[in-house]
Amino acid sequence: MTNITKIAVTKAAKATTAAPKAAKATTAHDKKKGKTVTVQLVKSINGTRESHRATVRGLGLRRMNSTSTLEDTPAVRGMINKVSYLVKVA
Repeated sequence: MTNITKIAVTKAAKATTAAPKAAKATTAHDKKKGKTVTVQLVKSINGTRESHRATVRGLGLRRMNSTSTLEDTPAVRGMINKVSYLVKVA
């Protein structure tokens, strides 16, 4: 066999032995509705630590008085605790 036919044969073999489809990924919409927490940014992030600014962005807050509704998980609670002096939980 020539090199070109070997490549064609291997491509054809790969095409016929396709992997089975992966299971559908679950989305937030598919999950049961859990408890949520609403967070509002009430103090400016100017002059704060860079890690605190990143945490505020991670909570989905952009500017003053912006609100974000998040799942009530230990990770989110920890983020809120870290920047508690900047946010208000409603």
